[in-house]
Amino acid sequence: MELEQIGRNLPALFGAILVSILFIQSGLDKVFDREGNLGWLKGHFSKTFLGGMVPLLLGTITVMEIATGFLSAAAIIYFLISGSVKLIFYTSVLGAISILALFFGQRIAKDYPGAAVLVPYFILMLILMFLTNPFLKP
Repeated sequence: MELEQIGRNLPALFGAILVSILFIQSGLDKVFDREGNLGWLKGHFSKTFLGGMVPLLLGTITVMEIATGFLSAAAIIYFLISGSVKLIFYTSVLGAISILALFFGQRIAKDYPGAAVLVPYFILMLILMFLTNPFLKP
């Protein structure tokens, strides 16, 4: 791996590191404090049509977050070995889907400040998609 290639891809690499930290921490928090998260989310969604689905939704978003975080870490290693940012692109797509799921839930629960907090993370996913999109390059 050439230092120049690393330098050209530093924004994507730093973004992928942030994504890895963000999603691994968030996902593992949901694993290790499942009961606490479940209790909070049941109250959060109690007056919505999602109220009865909270355990299923918590499991789904937990898997999505952990997958995104570890895929991002693997994508960094893959880049350092192969020089390809393609896996970072696919990580950013999965991350965007995860953020959209969280955003949808916050909007349904009418937690507008909570939804607003997710927007910068979604913008990061879009930037990573743009920086690493293999379909845009000749």
